[in-house]
Amino acid sequence: MKDAIIKVLKISIPLLIGIYLMWYFWDAMSEKDKESFFKAINEANYFWFLLSIFFSFFSHLSRAIRWRYILEPIGYKTKLINRYNALMIGYIMNLLIPRAGEASRSGVLYKTEGVPFTKSFGTIIAERIFDLIMLGIVVLLALLFSYDDLMELIAQNQKLQAEKQDGSANFIIYGVTLFSLLIITSLVVWKFVPKIKNKLVSIFKDIIAGVFSIFKSEHPWRFVGHTLLIWTIYVGFFGVCFFSLESTQAVPFGGILIGFIAGTLGIMFTNGGMGAYPMLVGIVITYYLGNTLGPDEAKGVGNALGMMIWSTQTIMMILLGLVSLFLVQRGKKKV
Repeated sequence: MKDAIIKVLKISIPLLIGIYLMWYFWDAMSEKDKESFFKAINEANYFWFLLSIFFSFFSHLSRAIRWRYILEPIGYKTKLINRYNALMIGYIMNLLIPRAGEASRSGVLYKTEGVPFTKSFGTIIAERIFDLIMLGIVVLLALLFSYDDLMELIAQNQKLQAEKQDGSANFIIYGVTLFSLLIITSLVVWKFVPKIKNKLVSIFKDIIAGVFSIFKSEHPWRFVGHTLLIWTIYVGFFGVCFFSLESTQAVPFGGILIGFIAGTLGIMFTNGGMGAYPMLVGIVITYYLGNTLGPDEAKGVGNALGMMIWSTQTIMMILLGLVSLFLVQRGKKKV
């Protein structure tokens, strides 16, 4: 009963946060904002979103190909279709539970290819390390192209956060206390429960082997090449959407990079970016349109484009993920 409650809470709490953010996203707009929001949706050229989806699919395919180059060094040759299916099913899980996609991805690969969970999970951690490096490069490019704009947006955000300073301080105190208790509990278990200690050591070794597998790869530059390709496509499928509206075509490349970073942060901190992605992207676009459009119209257009980008990508991931789930279930029945 307790486990069932925990599972329900893991799914329901992130979903409720996402629903709240979606409500806040809508409620924060005035009637004039909403008018320009729907006007932008009606006038958008959806060819650019279809092109964005097309590019996005190839980024997922490239990611599935890239996975091969860090699985093979630890002794596992896997089929592309199974790596791809595991990846897409992981994306669906991320929509339900933040960061659960990585574990789901390893679980699916274990069922389809027999790769131990901890070892494949270690390779996914390695991927995430390289992805963080690439995100850092995008941030550096944004600083290079639009340093003043990025600093201004950060300053505006700090002003808003200053009003919540006391609440933030309490949150930090609670977080430090919880982390300290977790460390103390872990040390006690490590000292007095050798069976759990040995199991944790075994899991840790498997994860470390997966993380460092890239250094044993026969084709490290292929891994690096796919990493560069994936992130180039990411920025590309985000950027082409700006051509869908006449008013957003003038947003500079640096602004597109800042919007991309904002959207990425939204995905990192909520399940699938629900609510947070369109809101954060909308803030960036509104900033750039403020000088050419009125404040109400700028906010409506910014929020509309953020919502359209998020919606099209999310719908695509759900559909492709369901296809992958069907293929995996069908394969299990044949076996």
